[in-house]
Amino acid sequence: MASSPSSRSGTLPPDVPERYQRLLGTLVRAYIERGEPVSSLWLARESGLDVSSATVRNVLARLEELGFVRQPHTSAGRVPTDQGYRFYVDLLLQSRKPSRALTELEGRLRRAGGVGEVLDNVSQELSRASHHVGFAIAAGAEEATLKHVDLVALDSRRVLVMVVSGSAQVSHKVVELREAVEPWELTEAANYLNAEFAGLPMADVRERVLERLQEERALYDRLLARALRLASETLGTAATGVQFFVHGTSSLLEAADAEDVRVPLTTLRALLKMMEEKHRLVQILSEYLEGPGLTVVIGTEHTDPGLQNLSLVASTYFDSGRPGLIGVIGPTRMRYSRSIAAVDGASRAVTRVLIGDVIPGES
Repeated sequence: MASSPSSRSGTLPPDVPERYQRLLGTLVRAYIERGEPVSSLWLARESGLDVSSATVRNVLARLEELGFVRQPHTSAGRVPTDQGYRFYVDLLLQSRKPSRALTELEGRLRRAGGVGEVLDNVSQELSRASHHVGFAIAAGAEEATLKHVDLVALDSRRVLVMVVSGSAQVSHKVVELREAVEPWELTEAANYLNAEFAGLPMADVRERVLERLQEERALYDRLLARALRLASETLGTAATGVQFFVHGTSSLLEAADAEDVRVPLTTLRALLKMMEEKHRLVQILSEYLEGPGLTVVIGTEHTDPGLQNLSLVASTYFDSGRPGLIGVIGPTRMRYSRSIAAVDGASRAVTRVLIGDVIPGES
């Protein structure tokens, strides 16, 4: 069952005639297909309602008052707002039939070598099917613990910081220092970090490192201050125990260049930065899960300002009873019917492949 919380309602007032719904649905579909403002004349001709363009103009004026459409220019037709998209998506979710995973997709996933390869493949399949960014997050991934930190001098001012988690995931980053450093200083700094933080959850380590950096007493010891700075610059991208797979980022670059899509470069930069800091993006995406099933988040419904020119279609899948997440991210003017069908089918295919033919929640 798709979730549609009241905070994302696209419902028209109960006293609004049915033809308003028909015209609004037709307008949103047309704008998604054509990428141009939709005129009252075109709607009167194509809606099948046998109404005049003057009647349509009155309907559109009312829909604009209600916040479902807007007029980019005085002489232009109307385009849907995020609330208009929400109305359209809610109609799609209410009318969709329970989909079945495509046999071909399921067959390809069954040939994968393990869970990681299954998720990598499905994120690629979703990107190809939707023409947007496809992603997958591993089911039941637990927060990693810090095993140890290694600090290696590449030269007098560059240090390779390697962070190893308890699950043997390794992340690394080259950090430029303001002053020269001796190898023995790095050894002492690494010993300090390992003695203080080894065995703790990575999120706790990040928090404690930042807290100590803010304490004036830590800055009195140059060696300890350097160790903490190196750790703080690396742990943000360190292994978190979460497996995150993504494909199709080039589609956003194309959307940024396309006049009829208009994904701002600031939005693109924000999303790419989140992908680099995958723990942050995983946390944001996971917050949208309101239970098993399909979730659609449109534009300004996002809690993070950096994503408010994008839409998300995501669904849970199951691995040994634990939920994971797959989905697509793209412009608000996405082909929602295609993305919803792709994500819904893929989630069922992944579940079948990982735990068999029984899908949790289905009878």
